[in-house]
Amino acid sequence: MPGNGEAVTRRTEARGERDSGFALSRRVVILFAVACGAAVANVYFSQPLLVTMGHDLALSPALVGSVVTLTHVGYGLGLFFLVPLGDVANRKRLIVAQLLLLVVALAVVATARTAAVLLAGMAATGLLAVVTQTLVAFAASLAPPAGRGRVVGLVTSGVVIGILLARTVSGLLADLSGWRSVYLASASLTALLALVLHRVLPRQGAAPTTELSYRQLLCSTVTLFAQERLLRLRALFCLLIFAAFSTLWSSIALPLSGAPYFLSHSAIGALGLIGVAGALAATVAGRLNDRGLSGRTTGLALALLAASWLPLAFTRSSLWALVAGVILLDLAVQAVHVTNQTLIYALHPDAGSRLIGGYMVFYSIGSATGALAATALYTAAGWGAVCALGAAFSGAGLALWALTRHRGHPDTPPTAAVVSRS
Repeated sequence: MPGNGEAVTRRTEARGERDSGFALSRRVVILFAVACGAAVANVYFSQPLLVTMGHDLALSPALVGSVVTLTHVGYGLGLFFLVPLGDVANRKRLIVAQLLLLVVALAVVATARTAAVLLAGMAATGLLAVVTQTLVAFAASLAPPAGRGRVVGLVTSGVVIGILLARTVSGLLADLSGWRSVYLASASLTALLALVLHRVLPRQGAAPTTELSYRQLLCSTVTLFAQERLLRLRALFCLLIFAAFSTLWSSIALPLSGAPYFLSHSAIGALGLIGVAGALAATVAGRLNDRGLSGRTTGLALALLAASWLPLAFTRSSLWALVAGVILLDLAVQAVHVTNQTLIYALHPDAGSRLIGGYMVFYSIGSATGALAATALYTAAGWGAVCALGAAFSGAGLALWALTRHRGHPDTPPTAAVVSRS
């Protein structure tokens, strides 16, 4: 019954607010955003560096491509096996521990002398970089329900900036000091963030929300997908938008490093500065979700995503077309992503880590699929085929939205999501 569902939701949210006893200031939200951006950047540092890393370690073309793939595979495994721990472990301790282990993984990558060590280090880096999602779930749990979309949007803007500036920073550092300096610098920053978060994150509100065993925890993640249609739908959106996102960003260095541009690592990485406009979409989308406009936000963003591939198709003849396409694509992807996370967290706030972790598995699948398919298509058929692939992923997302837009109350505000399901 709606009344019962509303009562349960309010009791859960009120209990979370009492347990936390912590005021989530803008400064703390910004710290969450910085930590998220720094952690997730490790998944993307390698993309402008693949050629240099391959030459340094004498990697075959197949092994060079597997650097990106293994990082995303590790990230996908971490999403399913590590992120749900945020519901049964103290989140503050879990975050600090994962960051310290991430420092070790980054040091392994920075000092690798063989392909096997490099690939193992990249897989471990991806596995531990999922601390980003533990941070997102923690921030969402500390936020007041009426402002949760805004908080998730702000934190996700940090993720956006981290993903996009990763290429800029890694390209610049590689040109100045070699590719290994990128991972040494990241290890140092990650260690510093572990110390700061240990001092700043609250003890209250970090306590476990369930007493399930680890096996039961993983099973319940699967059960949530079986029970919640909205979660399944938003996970499919996630897979498709990040397949499109990865199609662009995993392959764009290939046409830009060759004729007619012959751009350097730092110049290619600077494209990330353009895509930072996506951070604006993250914050705006969060506010629109708080106003109950999630369905319309999703539809408009998916339409922009599909349209972005038209200017991107002219990349070889115009850098301005590339710039326009990058801005549209990043705005669209982040708007859908923030909408997805805000809606699914509201389904079961006490299972936030499992919901976010399970949802983000589809992000990893989409990213890996886009990266593999784009690099293979570029070699076989060129940039036009890559753009056709990205447009296909984007069009599929728009078609899915059109087919499901009248089901499941798409414009229901996040704080009322449980009520509408009851």
